Amino acid sequence: MSLTNTQTHTDLDLMTMKQKPVRSSGEIHVIVGPMFAGKTTALLRRVKSEATNGRNIAMIKSSKDNRYAIDSVVTHDGTKYPCWALPDLLSFKQRLGEEAYEKLDVIGIDEAQFFDDLYDFCSKAADHDGKTVIIAGLDGDYLRRNFGPVLDIVPLADTITKLTARCEVCGKRAHFTFRKTNETKTELIGGADMYMPVCRQHYVSGQTVIKNTRQATSTTTA
Repeated sequence: MSLTNTQTHTDLDLMTMKQKPVRSSGEIHVIVGPMFAGKTTALLRRVKSEATNGRNIAMIKSSKDNRYAIDSVVTHDGTKYPCWALPDLLSFKQRLGEEAYEKLDVIGIDEAQFFDDLYDFCSKAADHDGKTVIIAGLDGDYLRRNFGPVLDIVPLADTITKLTARCEVCGKRAHFTFRKTNETKTELIGGADMYMPVCRQHYVSGQTVIKNTRQATSTTTA
C-alpha cells in the first residue's frame, strides 16, 4: 500500500524536526491570586531557588508600580529583590543587551497584569529563546473581571498556581480583592490603604454596602 502525499510530507516533516538541532525549550509558570496572597513572595522564592541552582536570573516589574521601590521587586512584608522596572516587555532584550540576554536562563515578571505585551513576550522567550519565565500577577480586578493579559497566558503555561489570602473580615480563605475607595477606574495602584482580601461572602456584602452608599449619595445631591 502506497503512502499518500500528505502522509509522505508529514513523515518527512517529523524526520526533519527530529534531526534538526534546536535550542532547549523553555517553560512558563504562572502565579495568580488576589492582593495580599503572597504572589510576589512565591515568585521570589522560585527565582532564588533557580539562582541557587546556578541559573542566570533577571527580574522585571512594571514601571507603573513604584509603591515601595523603583528598582526592586518588594513584597508587602518588605523583602526586596533588584529588578528592571520597564513600561513594556518587548524592549527588555534590547535594554539588557543581546549577549546578556542569551546568557539568561530565568526571567521573573512581577505585577504582570500591567504589561500589554505579556503574551508575545512570554511565547517568544519560552518557545524560541529557551527561557524559563515565571510570572506573578492578579487574575482579576476589584470587580472580579479579567485584569490585563495574565489569563491570556494560561494556554501557554506549564504550571498555574492559584494562591489565596486571608479574609480581613472573618479570617476565612480570601479569593477576591475588595477596593475600599469609591474610585472606579480599573488601574488604581495602592496597598492596604485601598484594598483588602475578602472571602466570597464579604465581597458580596461589601459591594452591596458600596452600591447603597453611592445611591444614597446620588439621591442626596440630586
